[in-house]
Amino acid sequence: RTIEVGYRGTHWESWYFDVSAYHSWYTDFIGYMIGIDAAFDPTTGFPLGGIQVYRLAANATSLVRTMGGNFGVTHYRKKAVYTFNYSYNQLISGADDPIIPAYNTPLNKFNLGVSGHEYRIPWTDKRDLGFGVNYKFIEGFTFTGSPQFSGPIRTYDMVDAQLSVGFPKAHLTVKLGASNLFGIAPLFDKDVPSSDRFERAVNNKVYMVYGGPQVGRLAYLQLSYELSTRN
Repeated sequence: RTIEVGYRGTHWESWYFDVSAYHSWYTDFIGYMIGIDAAFDPTTGFPLGGIQVYRLAANATSLVRTMGGNFGVTHYRKKAVYTFNYSYNQLISGADDPIIPAYNTPLNKFNLGVSGHEYRIPWTDKRDLGFGVNYKFIEGFTFTGSPQFSGPIRTYDMVDAQLSVGFPKAHLTVKLGASNLFGIAPLFDKDVPSSDRFERAVNNKVYMVYGGPQVGRLAYLQLSYELSTRN
């Protein structure tokens, strides 16, 4: 059973709002349980022979609830667009229920961005310069996968940026950008020595999946040619 409410609308000609909230109730929520098949010495407590570990799909015995909301706002200017989006998601299961729900969703995350177009290229009178900057923040959460790939994902953030230059007569656009250009959270991480924080921020390597590889910077150069039809 789910209750969801939301609103989308444009106000004052340049502000767009997207707000929603939900609350869901699940019976027999699907998750999994970990079991061990082994014999143990009653005196020492050590296992006798081999140990077999099982990961079994299971249903929750108690009611599971999820709740959350989203707030987004976009502000349009003549040559720029400002965006902000925040989401909150929480799972609540019975405290005495042994099921592992594998929700894999951070409690809080948000994006903050700005993009622009038709700006003047420095030292010229041409207005074919565009740009975009976006900041992402993801709060740490527990990632639940297979038994060997379950564990904590630490809080992380990243800044994406791109710059583009258009050549209208040639129908060509050149774009240079990078995802995870740098991070801000490492600068305030108390677990990182102060002497290493700047380097960690510049080389911002993060885990998005427990047991997966670290994700670092990805730079790219893009050439776009626009096909035009002439009479």
